[in-house]
Amino acid sequence: MILDKFDLTGRVAVVTGGNQGLGLAFARGLGEAGAKVAILGRNTARNEDAVAALVLEGIIARAFTADVVEKASLEAAAADIRKQLGEVDILVNNAGACIHRPAFEVTDDEFAHVMDVNVRGVWNGSQVFGRSMAAAGRGVIVNVGSISAQIVNRPQWQPIYNASKAAVHQLTKSLAAEWAASGIRVNAIAPGYVRTEMAPVDRPEFRRYWIEDAPQQRAALPEEIAPSVVFLASDASAFMTGSVLVIDGGYTVY
Repeated sequence: MILDKFDLTGRVAVVTGGNQGLGLAFARGLGEAGAKVAILGRNTARNEDAVAALVLEGIIARAFTADVVEKASLEAAAADIRKQLGEVDILVNNAGACIHRPAFEVTDDEFAHVMDVNVRGVWNGSQVFGRSMAAAGRGVIVNVGSISAQIVNRPQWQPIYNASKAAVHQLTKSLAAEWAASGIRVNAIAPGYVRTEMAPVDRPEFRRYWIEDAPQQRAALPEEIAPSVVFLASDASAFMTGSVLVIDGGYTVY
């Protein structure tokens, strides 16, 4: 049956930055599809709150504290995940950072922070969890890119974020090509504007461009992006690797 292809029962999924917003929606979606979920983030209390909410919904979930920028902490978390949940089958590289600032005003520290979290974090996660996937001869990585990798957003200037997400898209393709022989599929999603704590979609100065310029005339809810992550994590997308799936309400068609 076609819906069986989406079933993740018995699989272990890691979601970085999975304790709020899009990451929590991804964790919930993967868990509802049957996966055991590891919420991985820097904020221990927020991780535990997210897990408590998922467990109340009948999802098997555990919290792990780590910083994606620090490979040693990721390696320690990976070892704990393996002990508590089993070998990791799915990695969602979701942790991210964004700074709205004109290029001449971006400080070196801000540049380093955004690039570290958005690019180094994806690189570290892919290396750490990808090694065990390669050893097992199977695995799926879903990277969270953005339409900002393909456009220049308005009205805010965010050159470092845009560049970092373009790097995520290209890294996705590069790893997909290199790791296909090891049984690892690597894809990315490129969401448009989503209603989260990080996106003030209803402020008039943003709504004019973020909402009214989109064919669907609205922002997405996090739970509307999650099914695409489940799709890419599941056997339903078995013949997909190196793809970037745009989910933007039509924003980039213009």
